[in-house]
Amino acid sequence: MTTHVATATSRPAVPAGIPNSLVLLFAFCCGAIVANIYYAQPLIELIAPDVGLSSHAASFIVSLTQVGYAIGLLFLVPLGDLTENRRLMIITLLVSAASLVGAALSGQPGTFLVFSMLIGFSSVSVQMMVPLAAHMATDETRGRVVGSVMSGLLFGILLSRPLSGLVADHFGWRTMFAAAAVLMLAIVVLLGLTMPQRRPAHTASYGQLIRSLLVLLRSQPVLRQRAFYQACMFAAVALFWTAVPVELSRHHGFSQSQIALFALVGAAGAFAAPFTGRLADAGHGRIGTLIALAGAALSFLPTLIHPGFGVFGLAVTAVVLDLCMQMSMVIGQREVYALDAKARSRLNSIYMTAIFIGGAIGAAVASALYDHGGWAWVGIAGALFAVVALIKFLVDPKVAAAAK
Repeated sequence: MTTHVATATSRPAVPAGIPNSLVLLFAFCCGAIVANIYYAQPLIELIAPDVGLSSHAASFIVSLTQVGYAIGLLFLVPLGDLTENRRLMIITLLVSAASLVGAALSGQPGTFLVFSMLIGFSSVSVQMMVPLAAHMATDETRGRVVGSVMSGLLFGILLSRPLSGLVADHFGWRTMFAAAAVLMLAIVVLLGLTMPQRRPAHTASYGQLIRSLLVLLRSQPVLRQRAFYQACMFAAVALFWTAVPVELSRHHGFSQSQIALFALVGAAGAFAAPFTGRLADAGHGRIGTLIALAGAALSFLPTLIHPGFGVFGLAVTAVVLDLCMQMSMVIGQREVYALDAKARSRLNSIYMTAIFIGGAIGAAVASALYDHGGWAWVGIAGALFAVVALIKFLVDPKVAAAAK
């Protein structure tokens, strides 16, 4: 079996080179859609007792959403190499809207967790949109285009936390999920009116498409290694953002609105995504990756060295950690997309699945670490995730050669 399961030929509707207006549209839609999987993150202290979850099991709200996203990445995103992209995204968004409504109406722990997983599963349309933007860009501008679209996605991740906190504080957490469902329906209309079609050639069955993921994983060492680095990075980020609202609430007396304002500090890092894309286009991916992995490992030091730094130390960790995660993400995506233009959706599927498995692990252990060892255990675990990625990067000559 070869990795070229589907030839990504495009219909004339897809232009040679993506216009800036479409880049902005993709960035907005990616940010709005990916926010769905993060709205619950700062609200677990509100949602858990309302739906009947214990405090120890509260972090499963976040981790199961991440697991659902990983499943969608593995089984839905590869369809971007097989079926018409716009229709696939619209169907997925309709499922997302229905799942958000289900979560808003849930009153039982099992029901809410099922809808949480479905929200993650159906929010993977963003990972169909990013490869489409990369496909439409020229070779010379691919890093910049991916970085610009990713900046929208990253702003969605970072702004979702303060937005959900503010809405929940004033109108209740269920309102946030209901409003997100309405936004998904609006995006369905927007994409239906503006997004160009892209129809890959139908040269394989769905089963062959999924089996080809294993071929790609075995044959592309850069893909395996970049996926590992980013899985470790995202584990650290998910761990931090799942535990920090609890730390701020219990030990610093923060309200939901104050936690929301704190979450805004992380959004500053999203400005780095377009710059990082240009850095990768210029051939400086290795030094950018080294800075990102080392910076993430060091970001936890303020609160570990001197707990008296308090909220200021946590804010420093938030900014530096999110900035480094985004640098590593964009550089990794550019390298992965360059491996095989005919398999970009599948390459992205593998890359992002690994990342969100890492995120699910980080979120799942957050509550247990915090309950048993407080913030010190959280900080040590977060730093270790990044250190493992850094060591792997330094000892791996193949990735060093690919990223120079």
